[in-house]
Amino acid sequence: MQVIDQAIPAVKLVIPKRHGDARGWFSETYRADILAAHGVEDHFIQDNQSFSAQQGTVRGLHFQRHPFAQAKLIRVLAGAILDVAVDLRRDSATYGRHVAARLDAENSHQLYVPIGFGHGFCTLEPDTMVAYKVAGGVYSPEHDGNLLWNDPDLGIDWPVSEAEAQLSAKDKVAPRFADLPPLF
Repeated sequence: MQVIDQAIPAVKLVIPKRHGDARGWFSETYRADILAAHGVEDHFIQDNQSFSAQQGTVRGLHFQRHPFAQAKLIRVLAGAILDVAVDLRRDSATYGRHVAARLDAENSHQLYVPIGFGHGFCTLEPDTMVAYKVAGGVYSPEHDGNLLWNDPDLGIDWPVSEAEAQLSAKDKVAPRFADLPPLF
């Protein structure tokens, strides 16, 4: 398993090794010891899964405030996504910057998003299934927050236009980055 720092070093690209033969392949998708050796020492407490029927479905940018703040380890089981993490840590040198990575079922790459980041993705194929491990707090509606996915101040190059994006009602009216209070 490879663990590679991204442009924001707190975010990691995790590349599990596949062992294949004529029957197919096998892969360890999570190894606490290897991740810990790269600074990821979260205790994952919950697994989530989402299914998006349409290409161009955008989920995010989401976060949870303390004391239920969450870190995530995201992977794709079917289809493909552009996965995005936005740094919301006020004292960080990379505050307001983002990291984006293509994750798909073929490459089996994963993205680790630590506490203090907004997270979201856009499906690149129909019938996309995403699974992610959650560390920190369990989901708490009272601590749930979001950020406008296509805020021009963030400069995210989404693979879908605003008119074509499939969004939840909540994500359509999310606040802009400049309007967020201090969160982390």
